[in-house]
Amino acid sequence: MLLAIVTVGGWAWQRYQGFADTPIALAGSERVVTVERGDGFHDILAKLRAAGIEEGHDLEWQALAHEMQVIARLQVGDYAIRHGITPRELLEKLESGKVIQHRFTMVEGWSFRELRAALARDEVLEKKAGTLDDAALMAALERPGQHPEGRFLPETYHYTRGMSDLDLLRRAALAMDKAVADAWAARAQGVPLETPEQLLVLASIIEKETGKASERPQIAGVFSRRLKLGMRLQTDPTVIYGMGSAYAGNIRRSDLTTDTPYNTYTRAGLPPTPIAMPGRHALMAAANPADGDALYFVSRGDGSHVFSATLAEHNRAVACHQLGRCR
Repeated sequence: MLLAIVTVGGWAWQRYQGFADTPIALAGSERVVTVERGDGFHDILAKLRAAGIEEGHDLEWQALAHEMQVIARLQVGDYAIRHGITPRELLEKLESGKVIQHRFTMVEGWSFRELRAALARDEVLEKKAGTLDDAALMAALERPGQHPEGRFLPETYHYTRGMSDLDLLRRAALAMDKAVADAWAARAQGVPLETPEQLLVLASIIEKETGKASERPQIAGVFSRRLKLGMRLQTDPTVIYGMGSAYAGNIRRSDLTTDTPYNTYTRAGLPPTPIAMPGRHALMAAANPADGDALYFVSRGDGSHVFSATLAEHNRAVACHQLGRCR
């Protein structure tokens, strides 16, 4: 009897060892298994089964997890499980936290409203900002009273499941703080800006005016010269921003003469806040505008602009590229 027990025990041990280090067969290349907060080991094992992992008895999986001392250390996230991984390697992966990195791109020139809409559409981020108005959201980011427009650096951010939209916004706000500080520290002598805040505002206008990235310094040069001379900036993107939901796709002459805090046709200087999220290149352009004598520019209709030093030159460029009366 004792011999039989020893024999059975030896066979069970060999089977267990074989299970732990035998490659798992999965149809196709890989599966994604999501470990969520609050999942116990049995929940995770059920998800592995649902993903098509049939190898081993549940007791063998539990014994292996106890042997590896990982049963309480499995981490939250999305895991790519490949064909041929062994149960031991799989549990090591779940313990290591080597999860799938998701991506969220904040686009240069987006408004805060567009950013919030994109965050709401993301299917992986936890939603904590959805019920908050803009003021409450900024307070949740420990920035009470700060206007949200332009405060988040447009880049592609990698994150893992379990992060929230507020987590991502917090990272982007800190990244913008640093980008503005770097641009301010690198600003050219004589730039007509008194504070990093003004640099951020000007950069947001440059971002919205730029269809061709290489023209950012030239556009910055026009605005810098206008500020130095006390000329109004007269830039359409600020008018559009000030119109809010009233903007229907076209600016009328009456819109240019209707005063708002953002109408740079009716008011001198910079608007009170940024009008969009500027990228690093727009920030550096605002800090280092191109030299020259241009005070005007008009779109060619292909994303590029014609720059002019005098009003007469500018009027001819407008007639040619906006009205089709080239001569």
